[in-house]
Amino acid sequence: MTNKKLKIAVWHNLPSGGGKRQLYNHVRGLVERGHYLESWCPDTADQKYLPLSNIIKENIIPLNKKNRLFNYPSKPLRVVKELLAVIEQHCKICAEEINNRDFDILFANACVYLRTTPIAEYTRLPSAIYLGEPYRYFYEALPELPWIAPQSTYRMNLSLGSLKHYIIRRAAINGIRLQARAELEYAKRFDLILANSIFSRESILRTYNLESTVCYLGIDTDYFRPAGEKKENYVVGLGTIYLAKGIDRAISAISTIRKEKRPDLIWIGNGAYKHDLKKFKNMANELGVNFIPRMNIPDTEVIALLGKAAVMIYTSRLEPFGLAPLEANACGTAVVGIAEGGVRETVRDGINGFLARDANPHVLGELLFRFIDNPKLALELGVKSTEYVTKYWNMDSCTDNIESVLMQLHSRGRGHGEK
Repeated sequence: MTNKKLKIAVWHNLPSGGGKRQLYNHVRGLVERGHYLESWCPDTADQKYLPLSNIIKENIIPLNKKNRLFNYPSKPLRVVKELLAVIEQHCKICAEEINNRDFDILFANACVYLRTTPIAEYTRLPSAIYLGEPYRYFYEALPELPWIAPQSTYRMNLSLGSLKHYIIRRAAINGIRLQARAELEYAKRFDLILANSIFSRESILRTYNLESTVCYLGIDTDYFRPAGEKKENYVVGLGTIYLAKGIDRAISAISTIRKEKRPDLIWIGNGAYKHDLKKFKNMANELGVNFIPRMNIPDTEVIALLGKAAVMIYTSRLEPFGLAPLEANACGTAVVGIAEGGVRETVRDGINGFLARDANPHVLGELLFRFIDNPKLALELGVKSTEYVTKYWNMDSCTDNIESVLMQLHSRGRGHGEK
């Protein structure tokens, strides 16, 4: 790698979770290589979870207006206009500060509200955005695509209540269209879009018709590592508790294991949609699965739970990459998952877990039962999993990946996007 050291301006508006951990690891790795990084973000970014201020200077520029509806996936047109105006004003302020300094490149990350960001529009630097995913709610059925006609309209069964729902939903369509347009236009302004997996690259191409470059992530194996404790008879899952994480699939799979051998399902979450949490609890009760949510616990407990689990179940719907399986692997636990999304690029059958071809709960249950019924397999594949992550998904490789693409961006200079 070249001896040239970059001055990198970072922007993000990330919540807690995998995206923030990815950014934290990128920043730390680049700082350790001698590059100078400084970050800008709004006050809506999570400052408590893996704070960048521990390793670099972070400039927090508050949004000049907030609205609780900003967090809603589907928003009225007036709210979308307000959100776009607020974010653009914020990015203009950040860009002015960045432009007045001698930075080499802009390294943006996702926005919790919009996924992409207008920051590249206002800076004079070569720019890259690390984009884990487009705004999935607009482009995937979670649980339905937001722009299709309501079922009541399709059935021609219009009551007063359904008519009111139709009018509200119809009014939101224009908001969705404007936000989707802004998302695309913001993406176009970057010289380089970075994706975390081949699957994500395909999603970006399918959604935006824009090219992107795969820049794989890594796991801090000095942090996520086996604790040497005895395996216990439970299955672990990890991720925010809502539909996309596939907790219903996990519960269904465990319910197929006979009762006398059926393991608990411990689910670690950094947040939960109340309606979905209630639904999953009711589903687990009906199917006889002991579903144990563990919310907002410290990393030390997360690592302990990952390491002691007999196996991790990974049933997320079309997850772009998925750090959770590799984190479990690093802690000495194999994974059973569904072969969809980015996990197809990280889990190798018989090495760090097994992938079912689809969401058939009986097939998943049988794969889980291999580990429940055979503690020796859980231990042996756990060791292999740790070796696999240490060799192929370590932090040095992760930093190599991001450093290489940012150095190439700096060499090419500005103007490769549609600016």
